[in-house]
This record gives sequence, structure tokens and C-alpha cells, in this order.
Amino acid sequence: MGRVFVAGSINMDVVATADRHPRVGETVAGREVLYFPGGKGANQAVAAARLGAKTTLIGRLGKDSFGAELRTFLGAQGIDLGAVRDADTHTGTAIITVAASDNTIVVIPGSNALVGADDVADVPLAKGDVAVSQFEIPLPTITAFFRRAREAGVVTLLNPAPAQKMSRELLALVDILVLNETELGFLAGSELSDSDEAARIIDVARKLQARADQTICITLGRRGVLALAGREEIAVPGRAVRAVDTTGAGDCFVGALAAQLADGAPLRAALAFANAAASISVQRMGAGPSMPTAAEVAAVLQAA
Repeated sequence: MGRVFVAGSINMDVVATADRHPRVGETVAGREVLYFPGGKGANQAVAAARLGAKTTLIGRLGKDSFGAELRTFLGAQGIDLGAVRDADTHTGTAIITVAASDNTIVVIPGSNALVGADDVADVPLAKGDVAVSQFEIPLPTITAFFRRAREAGVVTLLNPAPAQKMSRELLALVDILVLNETELGFLAGSELSDSDEAARIIDVARKLQARADQTICITLGRRGVLALAGREEIAVPGRAVRAVDTTGAGDCFVGALAAQLADGAPLRAALAFANAAASISVQRMGAGPSMPTAAEVAAVLQAA
């Protein structure tokens, strides 16, 4: 089994729950405030580790109480934190409002903005591993990480969220791109909505492909997952569940997919597994703490 290396953000999520989201300029009464370990990089690493993958996280934490708390939590998940360095600034923080199972998020990068090419320079990548990143650390760092990974024969998996324009150089270094329909539309310059048919979504994905062998996975929430693997089209149906908090669902999918690929699973099976894992995570509050175990995902797949 290969290892999963995640270069990414580590945040403390400050979550306020309310009956509904405030309109612009409006104040609403909340129900409670909660503190959860989060950050897209940390979430993806937790998901992979809980699903049995040997996982290394690469990132930075501030020298503050949030940083100390996050380091303790991540270490308890069995994640290798040898590449998580301290930074002379505050730890990354996300301010999240959850209402009617949907969320709004404001992210303050803090120490995540200081993750640089030197942080990924000495990571011991080897063939069979999976290198994962997202857009909550500087893009030049991701480019350096993926360039090293490709040279080592390692599969690169990018979750381009929060969405921002990337260079063709970085896109060409990506073996597997995982994103939702809004992010796909933004990157491809074609507006998409959650009501678009599968054929249109795949057509837009085909326009974004940087290489003939590149795989683009589009997560569609309750509608499931579509993937364009080279020229092959794959559809995984959604799962009907009662969502409590969708924060981190996409990260759960990415971490689960990486864990399965590191274990040698074929893409179609890995996508179905990741889809089931994400459906479990949305039934729990929080991001990092909501990630399921391999036994939980196996039970869901056996019951299907």
C-alpha cells in the first residue's frame, strides 16, 4: 500500500449554528458556537488516515492555542506530522455559519499562507503514493509539490477549492482533478448549475482536460459523482441521507479517494467508496471530526 501525502491548510473552524443565514446587513440569533479542527488539507488527511491509509500532512501552524490544539488532534488521528512546521503568525481560521444543513464560510489563511516550496522539498515520495493538495495554500507551492511527485511517479490529486484561476503548467501536472460543478464552470469558463444534465457537465469537463489521460471528477452532492477518466465516462449515483452539516464533505471525498488509490483500488470502485464516505460525513457536525472509518463505509456499501 502506498502512502498519502497531503500538502495543505490546517484551520480551526469556528462554527455558529442558526435557524437561517443572515441577509446582508442583518443580524440573526444563533443557537450555539462550536470549535472544530478543519482546513481542507487537514480534513483530507484525517479522512485518509481514518480510512486506513498511512498519511503524512505537510503544512504550517501558528504558535498559538489553536495551533497546539490542532497538533494534538491531528496526532491522535495517526497522521505523520513531521512535515508540519511552526509559523510566526496566527493559525489559519475559518468562520462558518451553518443553517438548514447548508453553510457559508470565511477563511483567514494565517499560517497557511506561509507554506512554501521548501516545505515540500524533502518529502519522501515514492511510486505507489498519492500526492494531494487544494487551493488554501499558495499555488507555487502546489506546483513545486506536484512537479516533484510527477518526477517520482506519484499520482497527483488536486482539489481546486476555493476556486481560483491556475496556470496551465499546474493543471498539466494534475493526474486527478476533483471539484464540484461550480468550480468546474469557473475554471472552464462555462457557467454550470446543479440542474445541468450529466452530458453537459461532462462536455465542460472535456474542455478543461489538460492531458488526454487526465481524470476529472465532479462531485454533485446528493446527485452523486461524474468522472471523465481520459475518454471514459463514469457515473456514481448519489445516496439519500439526512444531511446535518455539509462542511468538509468534499474533503472527505478527496481523502477517501486518495486512500483507495494508494491501496491500489481501481478508479470506479474508489469513486463509489469515496461517495459513500462523504454521505456519512454530512450526517455529523464539524469537518475533521465527521470523517468516517473504513468499517463504517464498508457497512454502508454492504447495505446498498
